[in-house]
Amino acid sequence: MKYPGDYGPRKVVLQLRVNIGRVIKITHQNHPLQKTWHVHGYDTAWVPPNTMNLSGQEQDCVYDSKRIKVVDIVHGNPDDVRELNGDQPEDEKIYVMYHGTTYSAAVKILQTGFQQSADGMLGKGVYVSRDLGKAKRYPLGDKRDQVVLKLRVNVGKVKKIDYQGHPMQKTWERNGYDTAWVPPYNTMVESRLEEDCVWDPQRIKVVDIVSAPTEQHLRNLYKLL
Repeated sequence: MKYPGDYGPRKVVLQLRVNIGRVIKITHQNHPLQKTWHVHGYDTAWVPPNTMNLSGQEQDCVYDSKRIKVVDIVHGNPDDVRELNGDQPEDEKIYVMYHGTTYSAAVKILQTGFQQSADGMLGKGVYVSRDLGKAKRYPLGDKRDQVVLKLRVNVGKVKKIDYQGHPMQKTWERNGYDTAWVPPYNTMVESRLEEDCVWDPQRIKVVDIVSAPTEQHLRNLYKLL
C-alpha cells in the first residue's frame, strides 16, 4: 500500500497470483548477484523484511511478467482490474470495454442504445473490446469524426473463437453463449488485438466518453449520457 505514494482515492492496489519459479535471497547492498540474478538462472529475487528496504518490509522482483496474473483488486475500482486482465473473460463477469464509432452513431447509441450489427466476423452482435487500442481503430478510414465510448459489459457465458472456420464462429449464440471472444495475437484479426462480440445489447452500458472530434461534440454527448 506504500506505492505509488500519496494518490488518495486514485490509488489502486492489485492482488496478484505469481509463479515465482527459482528464487534467490538478496539480503544486502552490493550482493554479488544483486542485479544479475536472472543471468544465473533465477526467476525471482527476494529481499527479506528488515534487510535492505528502509520500510523494513519484504520486496520481490519477478523477471518474467508472464508469471504474474492480476486476480483481484484490494483498493480502488474492481473494473480497473478486469480492464487490465488479458486472459479470456470469465463467465458472468462485468468488464470495462470500449467501442469506436462515428459521432452520429454515438449520438444514436446514447439515445436508443446499441443495436446488433447485421453481420461480421463473428456474425450478428455488438462488437467491442477490452483493448482501447482496438476501439481506436474504428471507424475505419477518416478518424476526424471518431468517438470512443467506454462501456461496462456483462459478458454472460463466453465462447472463445480462435481460428477462421471455427464450427461456432457465427452460431455461438445458438449454442447458449452470450459473448464470443477472439484472443489477442490471433490471426483472425488483422490488428492482432482482442475482439468481443456481445449478442444482447442490453448487456452493454455506456459509462463514459473517451474521446470526441471536438470539445463541443464531447459536451453534446455528455448531455445524452
